[in-house]
Amino acid sequence: MATVSPPWAYTLHLPHDPHAPGIARATLRTVLAAHGLTHAIPTAELMASELLTNAHLHTAGPYALRLRPMESGRLRVAVWDTDPRVPPGFRADGVPLAEPPLDAEDGRGLHLVRASADSVGVSVLRELGASKGGKLLWAECPVAPLPPSISCPR
Repeated sequence: MATVSPPWAYTLHLPHDPHAPGIARATLRTVLAAHGLTHAIPTAELMASELLTNAHLHTAGPYALRLRPMESGRLRVAVWDTDPRVPPGFRADGVPLAEPPLDAEDGRGLHLVRASADSVGVSVLRELGASKGGKLLWAECPVAPLPPSISCPR
């Protein structure tokens, strides 16, 4: 009799601490390796790193990392924070994300997320009961392994 692994999702709640994004990235690597998704780590880690860093830099409260495989064969990397304001790269108003100047030291994170992801989205959360409100930014990347590369004969 074949067994089916149960669906999984992980949420890591983080304090507003400068070490939190690094701890979250290490957790992401551990979770994906444990589920045999090591090939998805570089893209998922890049997306998580940018979203976590924005949550840390642009909000004052706690934030959280959520990892969840989707039925579409993709992995959803999501970051929740307490601020309901949606950054320009995730707004549904159609306004394109402005390119940062070439000599700028920051401002490229959401461009990297959008370029790395199959899809991105946002949910603005209202404060209800135990909910703390805020927003959930997410990005999805494929988790199916890439076909082996064809080596050239010598």
